[in-house]
Amino acid sequence: MKKQNDNKQQKRITSIGGSALIEGIMMRGPKRTTVACRVDKDTIYTEDINVKPLFKSKFWKLPLIRGIAGMIDSMRLSYKALGLSADKAMEAGLVEEEEPSKFEKWLNDKFGDKLMNVIMVIATILGVALALGLFVFLPSLLFTWLLKPALTEWSESSTRLLQSAFEGVLKIALFLGYMMLVSRMEDMKRVFKYHGAEHKTIFCYENDEELTVENVRKQTRFHPRCGTSFLVVTLLVGIFVGLFIPTFPNIPVLRPVLRLLLLPVLVGLGYEFIKLCGKHDNKLTRILATPGLWAQRITTKEPDDEMIECAIEAMKAVIPDDGSDIVNDCSCAR
Repeated sequence: MKKQNDNKQQKRITSIGGSALIEGIMMRGPKRTTVACRVDKDTIYTEDINVKPLFKSKFWKLPLIRGIAGMIDSMRLSYKALGLSADKAMEAGLVEEEEPSKFEKWLNDKFGDKLMNVIMVIATILGVALALGLFVFLPSLLFTWLLKPALTEWSESSTRLLQSAFEGVLKIALFLGYMMLVSRMEDMKRVFKYHGAEHKTIFCYENDEELTVENVRKQTRFHPRCGTSFLVVTLLVGIFVGLFIPTFPNIPVLRPVLRLLLLPVLVGLGYEFIKLCGKHDNKLTRILATPGLWAQRITTKEPDDEMIECAIEAMKAVIPDDGSDIVNDCSCAR
């Protein structure tokens, strides 16, 4: 078996990024965003997509602030890409359809062609609510109920230090546990394989190799500029930020509420961290990126050749002719 290339061999770093979809890949370049979906063994459907940025003023391009704006716009774009890939998978018969229930028939009659959008909106709302409950409120309240009574003689600063560490470790454990659980689902296994294909294809391009299945296959599937790494970094930064949030012994729910209000700060810091690791390839950034790369062992899997072909199609479509995607030419620094 050929040994995978290591990102130490990178000759350049690109701003192009992407995400895995349902039987497809989205690649986002500086000028185009393209979705490539596998509709059958011999056919890949491609389509350019776009969303109008919500934040256009120079204020939203400032460090820390730009992370918040970027995350919101990226989520909107990913939402649109995921909806497109789901539609194509349904049309191609790649997703098994069961006999609709009476409630599903009512929804279809009520919303018609907009049903998929309605379902995705509901799923998004429920997902956000679940995430807030698990990662914001549950860790704080568990500490208050289980450990706080035994710490009556501890100082405020010591209690806050222990609580921040407890909350951070529990959040990371919940996140990794959840990802390991969903990775056992057959549909998610395929999504994680497409995720691996996305990373490998970007690395192939950054190593200045021709975008062929053989060249992409030998690349590593762990990339420092990844959504998984961003989430892990944000959770780790949250441990540090938690050191400055009071414990409120009489009103314990105030601490998670303050954490929620500080979420934009965490997002901004996490974005700058990932941007740093994505822009520079050296020993320091590799060390800093290590926790996120470890987590990618769960969220990325080795893809098959058809998945790689899909990623290559999406990648080729968004590479600009003028080189405007290149943020760092590593070969010049060697």
